[in-house]
Amino acid sequence: MMRRLIFCVLACATLTLHAHADDLDVALDKLAPGPDRDAILLGRNIVFDTPRYAAKYVSGGISCASCHINGGRQAHASPWYGIVGVMPAYSARSATVASLEQRINECFRRSENGSPLPFGSAEMNGLLAYMSFISKGVPAGEFGPGRGMGKLAGADRPDALHGKTIYGQKCAACHGANGGGLQSNGSYSVPPLWGDASYNIGASMARVGPAAAFIKHNMPLGQGDTLTDQEALDVAYYVTRQPRPDLAGKAADWPNGGKPADARY
Repeated sequence: MMRRLIFCVLACATLTLHAHADDLDVALDKLAPGPDRDAILLGRNIVFDTPRYAAKYVSGGISCASCHINGGRQAHASPWYGIVGVMPAYSARSATVASLEQRINECFRRSENGSPLPFGSAEMNGLLAYMSFISKGVPAGEFGPGRGMGKLAGADRPDALHGKTIYGQKCAACHGANGGGLQSNGSYSVPPLWGDASYNIGASMARVGPAAAFIKHNMPLGQGDTLTDQEALDVAYYVTRQPRPDLAGKAADWPNGGKPADARY
């Protein structure tokens, strides 16, 4: 039993860090050498290992690809293909029309529990170059398929106790019984779902609705859509109620109203 558990944890770690990255790397290898390629490669590296390649701006264990699976190229995992052609766009949370750079920095403040990237920095330009690269072929003003997290067809009231049980059965082998994730060679190969190294309460994934849809369509990794809607909802409710970092300035969110009922604050 112990050998099976160890194998599962290692397999989860490898899959989480490198899920579908190989075909992306093949496309990147075909780029002509030069500054453009260098920027795209930096962006790619930041996406898959943010704490390492954007260390000045991230103190926790969440990478962009923790939520934007397959480097922002997986449907219903908040994909990025086409994003450069639909930004700037209105954000109800800030009640402003936000640029792509501003949206990236909101992710760094919330999902990464870090600090904003300076506009014009190598890290910001790398992410923009990478997002432009994976958006090629998507007409301007359109978005690729599977935008956002998707939705649940139907589920009853969330049950935290049932969510804890499902978490233990389906999630703990990779993310840990304490939600702390898994580290390998100093990097998180499986992201922490709660605790000081996880995303803060201002992240979209800290809300039950987005988390449940994400879990339903993507988790366990490589086995998306195997949980029922109710199981996904219950796991999301259990995970989002665990302790995580606070967000400075959270009182300024949704200044014109419309705060979601599942917001943590």
